[in-house]
Amino acid sequence: MLSYILPWTEFAFCVGLIAFAGTILVRQGDNIAQLTGLSRSWIGLVLLASATSLPELFAGVSAASLADAPNIAVGTVLGSCVFNLVMLVLMDELSRNEPMYRRIDQGHILTAGFGVIMIGAAGAFVLLGPESKSFQILHVSLYTPFIIVIYLIAMRAAFHYERRTRAQQDEEVEPLDITLREAVLRYLGATVVVAIAGSWLPFIGQDLAKLMGWQTSFVGTLLIGGATSAPELVVTFSAFRLGAVDMAIGNVLGSNLFDVLILAVDDIFYTKGPLLSSVAPAHAVTAFAAVIMSGIFIVALLYRPETRLRGTIGWVSLSLLVVYVFSSYAIYLHGN
Repeated sequence: MLSYILPWTEFAFCVGLIAFAGTILVRQGDNIAQLTGLSRSWIGLVLLASATSLPELFAGVSAASLADAPNIAVGTVLGSCVFNLVMLVLMDELSRNEPMYRRIDQGHILTAGFGVIMIGAAGAFVLLGPESKSFQILHVSLYTPFIIVIYLIAMRAAFHYERRTRAQQDEEVEPLDITLREAVLRYLGATVVVAIAGSWLPFIGQDLAKLMGWQTSFVGTLLIGGATSAPELVVTFSAFRLGAVDMAIGNVLGSNLFDVLILAVDDIFYTKGPLLSSVAPAHAVTAFAAVIMSGIFIVALLYRPETRLRGTIGWVSLSLLVVYVFSSYAIYLHGN
């Protein structure tokens, strides 16, 4: 009986640590924004998105190098991308006074579009399988430099877009009783907690896979992918409750971009060959599900729907849920 309880206890403990550290990351990230004069939206897209994606980074590197579990490494990243987009459904449901897609800046289309390019490329390389070994330098796939370059272009494009379109007005902020040094130290302390918990997750995932008789592709995509998205969940809804809807959306989309960048990092640490050629083809389902969900989000931003089905759920949220459930079921079937 203990052998069944222990892995789940360890899993819950890790998720709790990540969620706790995630709240600190948000608070200190916002403090850093105010103390340095950086815009909150830029902090959300770059600093918070990369910080909340640290569990995926450390879990992926740990899975690829130490645990020798490439399926968990890839499943964690792609599963997190899909899980992040499901948060849009929850935010839309909480936005009862005015439909969420009528409140947010259409500039998020830029970030979502880059997400489509990066995630779609990952899915294509997964489908290539062993054939993708012809596109490699040493043990690293050509996908890796491509993704790194696209990520840097995306960040530069987002920065210049924001600078061009941001309203020329200064926000009044209350004075903070914390110095920049203290904020940075607390931010780094939370980062260490997230790193340790994230590195532990793939090993727990392997134990759970053996215990429950699940395939590692299923565990990585649904279980570890969802767990490592705990900081994104905490940060997104903290920003949403404060009325900073654009910051919440920026964190979701920015996290997806950083998550795909993690695949390039994992590829470098996985020395047995190109990472995406060593995993189950089922991961392509998750990648293309994330692409479809991103496409639905882009359509919603352009169309700005107002009506809800029976006054409860919008067609955008319903479409996102259907894609998520279908992809999860497909991965589950593959795992069995």
